Amino acid sequence: MSRKQKARSGNPDLRRATQVPAPEIAEIEALLWHWLTPSSFKPSRLTPGDKKLRDRLLTLPVMMAVVLSLVYRRISGLSEVVRVLESEGLLWQEPFKVSKQALSKRLACLPAELFGQVFELTIAKIQAQADKLPIPVGWESVCQSFSAIWIADGSTLEALRKKLTTHLDSTKGLGGRMMMIVEAFNHQPIASWYTKNSTAHDQNWTEQLLDRLPIGGLLIFDLGFFNFVWFDAFTDSGKFFVTRLRQKTAYQVIRTLSSGNLYKDEIIKMGLYRSNPCHHKVRLVSVLWGKTWYYYLTNVTDPQKLSARQVCELYRRRWRIEEAFLLTKRLLGLAYLWVGGNNGVEIQLYATWIFYAVLNDLCSSVAIELGQPKERISQEMVFRGLYHFSRYLLRGKMTDAVTYLVEHHKMLGLIK
Repeated sequence: MSRKQKARSGNPDLRRATQVPAPEIAEIEALLWHWLTPSSFKPSRLTPGDKKLRDRLLTLPVMMAVVLSLVYRRISGLSEVVRVLESEGLLWQEPFKVSKQALSKRLACLPAELFGQVFELTIAKIQAQADKLPIPVGWESVCQSFSAIWIADGSTLEALRKKLTTHLDSTKGLGGRMMMIVEAFNHQPIASWYTKNSTAHDQNWTEQLLDRLPIGGLLIFDLGFFNFVWFDAFTDSGKFFVTRLRQKTAYQVIRTLSSGNLYKDEIIKMGLYRSNPCHHKVRLVSVLWGKTWYYYLTNVTDPQKLSARQVCELYRRRWRIEEAFLLTKRLLGLAYLWVGGNNGVEIQLYATWIFYAVLNDLCSSVAIELGQPKERISQEMVFRGLYHFSRYLLRGKMTDAVTYLVEHHKMLGLIK
């Protein structure tokens, strides 16, 4: 009888799988070039004032090539990336010699806001030019009723700096915290924010989230954002939300829209105490799954616009953003830090989400060709399949990445 394998201890985010850089893939690099240049690097020329600065070797385009290569080729660190940069070059950057110290200092001082601007420009370009995924069956009317359906959530980067010997004695949370918005159905990133305060509450970003959501849009979020003032702000601005009801929240039932043995759909009034009022009525959808009742809140009070079942299903889609966090941390290396300092963390954050957006667009193309819903395409296996595609090209067989992935989707396990 075989012996049961002992469970591995430790944080699974910190299990490094590779130490050797992945091979370059000309088509993927051309795709990155297409989405990132030339307009994306305009922020590098936006120098405030008329002060004349000396020309730098490690400019924004060069640094963007470096950090994106660290992500997409899974290069283990700065020592390895300077070797690759000197021997073969990276992306659009020709080979040249630079020291690890110079690269580390540049990551520490190059404004991370520039990478944030490139991220925003890249996302806007992908949204404008990428192939449109078909709307999932049963959601056509919902997508037509709202100008946008987004998911928002935060994630702590507590494990990032533990690999650095200078921070081994530091407390948890030194990596900071990020806030992310992704589209609910195609998982495309929309916006990202970062703070070095790893204990920052999700509600610190409520103003940015509400400002970013267009009028008529719907935002899905968890209990970390539960706040009566914010709920009222959605209704006052003509925007919508779906979340859960916090336990022990006092409310009064105004009327029942519908009910059954397994569910209830009600209009309620929260904020019964003068010290913490909620001025607008909201809708409470209660559903029994197994032996547990789940309670969902929304300010979409018209069941013709959003049914009780759709309210529940939309909140279940909130877990898609957790999958995005999992992919960026474990597969794309966001659980590792290349350089100390919060500026370097923020640069790595934006670079990782830029490549994630490009990878997600590639997955969308694969889903369209296979005629499958986007959620059935494994982003992890598409990413891992790029290695086999590079070997395929080395054998002298010419095809594009999407065609290869579609033809070999069973071997690669692309469909969940």
